[in-house]
Amino acid sequence: MSAPAATGRLVLVPNTLDLGTAPEPIDQVISAHALRRAAGLQHWVVESAKTARAFLKRVDAVVPLATPLQTLAIQELPRARKGSGSAVDANEWKSLLAPALAGHDVGLLSDAGLPAVADPGAALVAVAHTLGLTVEPLAGASSLTLALAASGLNGQRFAFEGYLPQNAGERQQRVRELEQRSRREGQTQLVIETPYRNEALLQALSQALQPETRLSVACGLTSLAGWCRTQAVSAWRRELQAAGRSPMPDSLPAVFMWLAG
Repeated sequence: MSAPAATGRLVLVPNTLDLGTAPEPIDQVISAHALRRAAGLQHWVVESAKTARAFLKRVDAVVPLATPLQTLAIQELPRARKGSGSAVDANEWKSLLAPALAGHDVGLLSDAGLPAVADPGAALVAVAHTLGLTVEPLAGASSLTLALAASGLNGQRFAFEGYLPQNAGERQQRVRELEQRSRREGQTQLVIETPYRNEALLQALSQALQPETRLSVACGLTSLAGWCRTQAVSAWRRELQAAGRSPMPDSLPAVFMWLAG
């Protein structure tokens, strides 16, 4: 499907990664160009309107918004209705891009990091392409790539699994399958978890993975409280046993990575 000649763009605006911690100055994390671009947008599609307004207030403190915050058009990404058993209707996605088809740039914002990477905004980007719209990504922090860079694991070959199964038996089986793939292909495996389950996941990984596998945890990167540690699973086991619990906070997002030898 071709878009009209005078269309706007879908602009992928990076957010900060400081959820759950004291906010850092936004201009230390996001480039001046991205801040200026965000400040000039009047139409937004966001994961959470509340989070988006907080982000735009931080932008406004550095680069004044071209339009007052209360007058901006902010729409949330649609979610499949609970119990409906069906996906979001395609027309619902397309309606979010109506301003772009009318010639206005539309910003896409995630709750944290880069939109459409481990994020439901990917569906909107796909629709933008079917409509012939230009997609403009702005450079910003991604927790996945920052964690991988800091881990010392294989950054040439890696795979993002997303969330592991919550059932303990299914999770253990999946971790072992991914460890086998890591060993066979030399591929770093990355997973994430809801922050309050961080400790439980680290405990589960330390038990399911082989002792010689290198396990890395990156937590709260780009914040003052951020850290990344990589060591053999055997070392994690000794540390967790000695401490009686994991060092994981229950409010900071984390990325878990492993590489089997």
